[in-house]
Amino acid sequence: MNEKNFRETLAECMNNPKFKKEWDASEPKYQLICSLIKARAEKKLTQQQLAKLTGITQSDISKIENGTANPSMNKLLKLAYALNVKLQFV
Repeated sequence: MNEKNFRETLAECMNNPKFKKEWDASEPKYQLICSLIKARAEKKLTQQQLAKLTGITQSDISKIENGTANPSMNKLLKLAYALNVKLQFV
C-alpha cells in the first residue's frame, strides 16, 4: 500500500485552484495563531494566566489559538499588549 504523507498530498491539492485559493486565504490567520502561541510560550504563560492579564476568558483564548474563534480587533490588541508584541499587517 502506497500511503502519501501530508506534504505530498498537499502538493497535489495545491494544483486545484479552488483549494489553493482557500489555503492561501487561511495563511494570515494561521500565522497570527502561531505568533500568539509562540509569544505566550516565550513568556511562559498559561492560557489561564493570559486570561487574567487581558480580561479575555481562557476559553476564548483557547478558541483563538485553535482557530475556531474570530477575535475582535479589541481582543487582539489586548493580547498583543499583554504579550508585549506588535500587531503587524503585511
